[in-house]
Amino acid sequence: MFEIIFLGTSAAAPSIRRGLSAQMVKHDEYRFLIDCGEGTQRQILQSGLGFKRLTRVLLTHGHLDHILGLGGLLSTLTRWEALDEFEIYGGRHTLDRVHNLLYSVVWPGRKPDAKVHLREIKPGLVFEEKDFTITAFSVTHRGPDCLGYRFDEKSHRPFLAEKADELGIPFGPVRRDLINGESITLADGRRIDPEDVLGPVKKGISLAITGDTNRTDNLIEACQDLDTLVIEATYTHEDAEMAGKFGHLTARQAAEMAKQAKGKQLILTQLSPRYRGKEILSEARAIFPNSYVARDFDTYQVKREEI
Repeated sequence: MFEIIFLGTSAAAPSIRRGLSAQMVKHDEYRFLIDCGEGTQRQILQSGLGFKRLTRVLLTHGHLDHILGLGGLLSTLTRWEALDEFEIYGGRHTLDRVHNLLYSVVWPGRKPDAKVHLREIKPGLVFEEKDFTITAFSVTHRGPDCLGYRFDEKSHRPFLAEKADELGIPFGPVRRDLINGESITLADGRRIDPEDVLGPVKKGISLAITGDTNRTDNLIEACQDLDTLVIEATYTHEDAEMAGKFGHLTARQAAEMAKQAKGKQLILTQLSPRYRGKEILSEARAIFPNSYVARDFDTYQVKREEI
């Protein structure tokens, strides 16, 4: 299961109810901060998430409303939270701006109290664990090296506990070995193969976050068949010309893209303060009914459907 917590859902400038762009994605013990707009560290505290196990941020691009909060966040983490290491992922242009922010403003002329790694990435695999991956994909916005991120659970075969009980397989390492695809021999001499206790292959769940974008045709492949797509909807369609001018999407464009990519759920974020959420939601649901508009501190779970 992935869990996404929205920490900031406004576009370009904060409003009374919406902070600047930031989301936290959780998977088991892992936490990934996606972008870090001004005020993000306070949003993290107010959400109840706290700073525990927060050691990685994935940046979509280098505009200030997506990176400016890194200065305050890292100043706090390295000074008060006994942080050993922190990793910042992004394109070259983005990391150049982050470097200037951190080493010209936060730590001028000195090293931070923790190891801060600037990890330059390009489209492709960014992070892999035994049960999930993160890949980056190219996004078109104003400026170079803009990225979106896709989180995918790996396909797996569920362990059939009831079948294992029927076969008299004891709890412990032998069950783990079967889950890992290894045959075992029981104390009574019976050989048990993984096929005896594993169900059919199940596709893992998937989540993608695009960041700012003003095109969707080049995102269809990267965002195909998602369980949840998080994408900006800064404008309504009546302001489509303005959206194009400033490199953003309308709610209608976002919904059309989700439909073309055969997604299951659409979550819209980064709203301009000029609109109310229900205006954006109405426009999107006319095309893609399973649409939602995120508010600050909303939490969505992306999990496998129970049968």
